[in-house]
Amino acid sequence: MNRIDRLSAILIQLQGKKIVKAAEIAERFDISLRTVYRDVRALQEAGVPVGAEAGTGYYLVEGYHLPPIMFNREEAAALLTGEKLMAQLSDHSNRKQFSNAMQKIRAVLRGNEKDFLESLEENIAVVNRRPPTGDEFPNRFLSDIQHSLGRHLILEMDYFALHTEVLTHREVEPIGIMYMTNYWYLIGWCRLRHGYRNFRMDRIKNLSVTDISYDRSRHITLKEYIDKYSETEAKPYEIRVRFPQAFARRIGDQKFYYGMVEEQVVGNCVEMTFLCTWLDWFGRWLLTWGKHVEVIAPGELSEHMKLLAKEIQEHYL
Repeated sequence: MNRIDRLSAILIQLQGKKIVKAAEIAERFDISLRTVYRDVRALQEAGVPVGAEAGTGYYLVEGYHLPPIMFNREEAAALLTGEKLMAQLSDHSNRKQFSNAMQKIRAVLRGNEKDFLESLEENIAVVNRRPPTGDEFPNRFLSDIQHSLGRHLILEMDYFALHTEVLTHREVEPIGIMYMTNYWYLIGWCRLRHGYRNFRMDRIKNLSVTDISYDRSRHITLKEYIDKYSETEAKPYEIRVRFPQAFARRIGDQKFYYGMVEEQVVGNCVEMTFLCTWLDWFGRWLLTWGKHVEVIAPGELSEHMKLLAKEIQEHYL
């Protein structure tokens, strides 16, 4: 990137945040801090009102705005890809907001970029194998959660925990959201459990943003949560089971709720691979399929199935 293009990009970066650290600029453009200082000085000499706070970063003086920004073809293609991803991997609220934003972006594209996007649109697809969310769990709260995060407001919600199958009312002080293993999660301090918890958003039945604020500085950051709890939380088991082909069709979409990540035909059977943390919960689901399922791995699940079968036998005896 030549210097003129870099100066323009730095100016756009400055307009995108209240304060931008010199280290952020250096990292983005892979330049030294000394070069950053020279570039900022060049912008100031050109009449751009760039202010600086010692030890904090640079900012644009209030009231200064760039003229409307034009996107090049590659940037427009990247945005189209993002739109396809959001349409499948976001919830109902965020999907609508992103679609509205894309309409505004398309409106400012040059004619040849619009033609390029139209020709490209039919050739990009994101296939989501997750089952659709029913009316019981509307899956439309991502925008509200983002609002509460930005304003530091407490959330109230009714949450259905899969491993206990119990609906509970929670008050949560959110610290972040993340997308993991095909689902969006809300991470926050749960006042009911007095600890940090992750909540799968498609398991939230009702949610409201209160007008009660909380002290964000009392909590760890999202990165700290991920670094700390990824080591202590139970790791998911990789489970492989086989069903006869004719029988496998009866399972339908249930397999997705139990964490299926892959399936393949092996002889006259369909082998399915799941990622699941709770062997007992998964094993009790397998019991519903009787002798029509064969556990391939792990060995712990095979042993647990024997215990569950004995439990059922003793119950009916």
